[in-house]
Amino acid sequence: MDRFFKLKENGTSFKTEILAGTVSFFTIVYIVVVNASILSDAGIPLEAGIIATVLTSIAGCFIMGLWGNTPIILVPGMGVNALFTYTIVLGMDLKWQEGLAVVFVSGILFTIIAFTKLATIISESIPHSLKEAITVGIGFFLTFIGLQKGGIVVLSEDTYVALGDFSETSVVLTIITLLITVALFAKQIPGNFLISIILGTLLAAMFGDVSFDTTTNTIDAFHSYFDVLGAMSFERLIDLTFWTATFSLTMVIVFENIGLVFGQVHMINRPKTYKRSLQANALSTITSGVFGSSPTVSTVETAAGITAGGRTGLTSITTGTLFLTSLLFLPFIKVIPDSAIAPILILIGSLMIQNIKHIDLDDFSESFPAFLIIALIPLTYSIVDGMAFGFIMYPLLKIILKRTHDVKMPLYFIALLFLLNFIFHSLH
Repeated sequence: MDRFFKLKENGTSFKTEILAGTVSFFTIVYIVVVNASILSDAGIPLEAGIIATVLTSIAGCFIMGLWGNTPIILVPGMGVNALFTYTIVLGMDLKWQEGLAVVFVSGILFTIIAFTKLATIISESIPHSLKEAITVGIGFFLTFIGLQKGGIVVLSEDTYVALGDFSETSVVLTIITLLITVALFAKQIPGNFLISIILGTLLAAMFGDVSFDTTTNTIDAFHSYFDVLGAMSFERLIDLTFWTATFSLTMVIVFENIGLVFGQVHMINRPKTYKRSLQANALSTITSGVFGSSPTVSTVETAAGITAGGRTGLTSITTGTLFLTSLLFLPFIKVIPDSAIAPILILIGSLMIQNIKHIDLDDFSESFPAFLIIALIPLTYSIVDGMAFGFIMYPLLKIILKRTHDVKMPLYFIALLFLLNFIFHSLH
């Protein structure tokens, strides 16, 4: 164990790594509930979505632990799951089986990028302002989805959206649970999201908004999951929509993971592990499509395990092993109401929009394209369309201002692809 993970060399021990992995698990296990809920909106059965999330997380953590040997936790990412469900499946009119094929192909492309110099080329070609704007835009998008799930914002024929009915029990429960979630997070209570979901579910049960049906066991649930496992459909492989979705998803997961992995390997003072950690991340994305989930990402919750002393892949393997235990609670997980999930989406959205401070708002040629991405991702209910407007506007504005030296050649190519996609869809 010591020779494989190099525990002594990295200033850690078996006991410390197990403890760190356990801490990481309790800070990230909420993803099982939240991700499955979002996958169910795409048409994947809730029970199957829970199992898919668990197995994808186990695979991601084991690949990172064995190949990357870093304490980075890989689970289906927030924001990316919204891109999968609300943009690729619902927005681009792909079946969820075709969406999983998009995830699989994106994983292959990500792997090619991670194992070559393309990762550096792509990262350096995309302006910092656009990368940050995508995160901020997705943050607003998640917040909007959370408000909808909680009934705080509803559809309106006159104004498109309106305030929900505060006399409804589910809306009141959402607001109370949101207050609990905010309080726990602000006080930095360990496992705050998990505690919030449990308390929110119990609160809903007290008011009769939840019916605890524990008749379904894990073995029965696996029967429905077998219809999801390996259910990827490549029927639309030659369709432009399929490749638009694949291209957009690949860009998002590459941008997000390059930044997260870079920061996390520096937290443990092991920058040399960056390349293999990014490669593990890419390989994990391929398994996501096979297991039936949206792509994995390096989680910010990794910091909790690192703070607890995690320094090697044994931490992530411990977390992955503990994910198995969550399957024992499947009958309870499936009854968790939207009023307990919505506050998590809202709070995570608020954390993501903080990245706006990294955008140079004093430079109009940087801030306006970023603004288009931030505004149009939630307003078009499409991460791809929001990105497209910003990526097209950026080089155009630089050309107008005669600042073409700010634009790398690959960005022109990306902007052209987005423009051609708009033209194609307008003609059809």
